[in-house]
Amino acid sequence: MADESPPAPEPADGNVGPARNPVGVFWGGRAWEFLSLVRARSPLVQCITNFVSMDLVANTLLAAGASPAMVHSIHEIEGFTPRCDALYVNVGTLSESWLPSMRAAASAAVGAGRPWVLDPVAVSASDFRMDACLGLVALRPTVIRGNPSEILALSSACRFSDSRGVDSSHESMDAVGAAMSLAEASGATVAVSGAIDYVTDGKQVVGTHNGVAMMQKITATGCAVTALIAAFVAVDPSNTFEATLCALSIFGLAGELGMDLARGPASLRTNMIDSLYGLDEQTVASRVIVSQRR
Repeated sequence: MADESPPAPEPADGNVGPARNPVGVFWGGRAWEFLSLVRARSPLVQCITNFVSMDLVANTLLAAGASPAMVHSIHEIEGFTPRCDALYVNVGTLSESWLPSMRAAASAAVGAGRPWVLDPVAVSASDFRMDACLGLVALRPTVIRGNPSEILALSSACRFSDSRGVDSSHESMDAVGAAMSLAEASGATVAVSGAIDYVTDGKQVVGTHNGVAMMQKITATGCAVTALIAAFVAVDPSNTFEATLCALSIFGLAGELGMDLARGPASLRTNMIDSLYGLDEQTVASRVIVSQRR
């Protein structure tokens, strides 16, 4: 299926709102198709991710129906990575000992024709981190997902003086232009997380509106959704743009459903995972909210 969603009437402000057109209906159906494929195929996703996120990343993938593999040793890369359906690289707790494994795994994934996804956590926090991420981008990731500050910094390849580590000091809309430039330069689909998550391939931009603010109070939710993107891309690498947007929508929707039962961040975390596991077609098709930016 083509990456373009069905045409919709364009309002005067140039943006297609989720309640004014059939775009959300289309993407709700696509999101269910991708989730169903993940559940049916259980793609093996190698995760080289940070210590803080390992538990939530693994449980998110399992709840969605994928198979996580937390394989980091460079001695296992050559034999293991090419057998995986996708690779996920997260630089959150970056170290000199892990960087060679990240580079080797990315090269092995590309060599085997497997998609791989990069999460450039706090890319502007240090020169070492920026150089490491730029080197990984040179290895042609399939998808890059970050918060607005990370995408802005990576796109311009310079450090922001107002960086706050893994937190974002910009809105997702602020980084849309930078995301488009990064997508064009890298060849990757780029996702910017925020109150609205935006996805671009350098030409089109689509936003997904699912999610709740309290998800930001749970560490590693960004890491977890990036891993979910890897699983969705794994089952249909020819539709990277669609897979990325659908993964973001599904994860945000799980957060909304989890919030209905939550008392705070800790219970939201548990209920979000349960909600992801229990998603059904009617819920996904009716509650995914997407808008196309023109």
